[in-house]
Amino acid sequence: MSLKLALAQFNPVVGDLPGNAERILGLVRRAREQGAAAVVFPELALTGYPPEDLLLRDDFLALSEKMLAQLCAEISGIDLILGYPRRRQGRLYNAAGLIRNGAVAAEYHKSELPNYGVFDERRYFTAGREPCVVEIGGLPVGLTICEDIWKPVPARRAAEAGARLLINLNASPFHLEKNVERLEVVRRRVAETGLPVIYVNLVGGQDELLFDGGSFTVDAGGEVVQRSPLFQEELALIEIDADGAPQPGAVAPLPEPEAAVYGALVLGVHDYVLKSGFRQGVVLGLSGGIDSALTAAIAVDALGPERVEVVMMPSRYTADMSNQDALEQARRMGVRHSLIPIEPAFEAFLGMLADEFAGLPMDVTEENIQARCRCIVLMAISNKSGRMLLTTGNKSEMSVGYATLYGDMAGGFAPLKDVFKTMVYRLARWRNAQGEVIPERVLERPPSAELRPDQVDTDSLPPYEVLDAILERYVEQDQGIAEIVAAGHDEHLVKRIVRMVDNAEYKRRQAPPGIKVTRRAYGRDRRYPIVNGFK
Repeated sequence: MSLKLALAQFNPVVGDLPGNAERILGLVRRAREQGAAAVVFPELALTGYPPEDLLLRDDFLALSEKMLAQLCAEISGIDLILGYPRRRQGRLYNAAGLIRNGAVAAEYHKSELPNYGVFDERRYFTAGREPCVVEIGGLPVGLTICEDIWKPVPARRAAEAGARLLINLNASPFHLEKNVERLEVVRRRVAETGLPVIYVNLVGGQDELLFDGGSFTVDAGGEVVQRSPLFQEELALIEIDADGAPQPGAVAPLPEPEAAVYGALVLGVHDYVLKSGFRQGVVLGLSGGIDSALTAAIAVDALGPERVEVVMMPSRYTADMSNQDALEQARRMGVRHSLIPIEPAFEAFLGMLADEFAGLPMDVTEENIQARCRCIVLMAISNKSGRMLLTTGNKSEMSVGYATLYGDMAGGFAPLKDVFKTMVYRLARWRNAQGEVIPERVLERPPSAELRPDQVDTDSLPPYEVLDAILERYVEQDQGIAEIVAAGHDEHLVKRIVRMVDNAEYKRRQAPPGIKVTRRAYGRDRRYPIVNGFK
């Protein structure tokens, strides 16, 4: 006799315990109606992940216990495997419980607590030590949580305790190629234990993190027999035979790199804006350049055109083609748009500062004033309309400080913060291939901030192909100057870029959050001191 399990790829709201519990209950009822014997939710699904220092609050933990008790009382006719925090004898555990017949019938405590990259679990949790094997429909099932599957011991303990199937509850954040890594890790555990594995992952955006879903099932031979799609909630059903072998089900394909990154950015913007309560949507400056063009496309795909407003703010240095291309894109996307030149404000500031600047040549100061004039316009519209301001800068520019504090860096969210410039172009071309919204000229013309006559980015920076290759090594791989030079890069240029990255740390600390899509994002991943004497 086979066993039907439901895998709930769930998008919670961190801290919304009553709302999460209500939605969990609804999905449990759906799974029961579809004949499932049990439904499995991701890691810490009740609280959302990561709850961070909410876990230090007694009232938060008390409410979590209350919601868990309510779920226990309201669920019947189906087993629920759920992730939640559990306090026992003064210690807090990252737990997975089997809820059956009105009570928590069994409970597993996560044993491998990650404390690297974006993870900080040892700040909150105590590691468990014992395996947990539960019977579902007569089948012994071992429970593990997220990081446990990345190490051999927890899976081995479950196998030794008699498990014939492993279920792993996850809150595994996205970065490019992460799905390949997860599958390789799970296949190693399958090879070591001989047990099939069900991997249930969280989906949705939480601040800088994006959980991509992609839940999957691997049989005892290491073959993927089921996979949920990325970037969306799903209640998937999987049949397990009496020996614990999962039967073939729907296997969603993995997207190509550009599609994966774009999907992550769209979901990240959607969840950050709407979970933060900005029901009116977003506003951003649309300049006719590639970064704002891509940001606008992402915003429309995330929120719909009715929730996106763009503002064109030309200066004396803005080319006619920039205005034309921005207007054309706004029309193609069907968004609200306006033209507000900044020349009156720029002139006013120059007049106010005339005595202070007397006898001094024009330099980056005047460029920054223009960016800050635009910020005032955009923030005023944001305040008046209730729309969140999106910034449009990319990772290449943020790395080397090619951005203006309190100017183009000011805003509520930075969708491209972890996207290198070369990837910006790849994403824009990919998006246009799905339906052209960005004018082709935006993709072809040399990038420029248009803050002085005939300016192009290469006046200040090397070509982005060269810059991004250096940044990849210095920022993402932590390579030193000698290693980067040995890889074939000019020593003088490498030293200059490294110096620019180091000197811009104070700017990045004041930037809005943005979606992590690379292995090492600024903020949670890469944490360097602002005052830093190491050169």
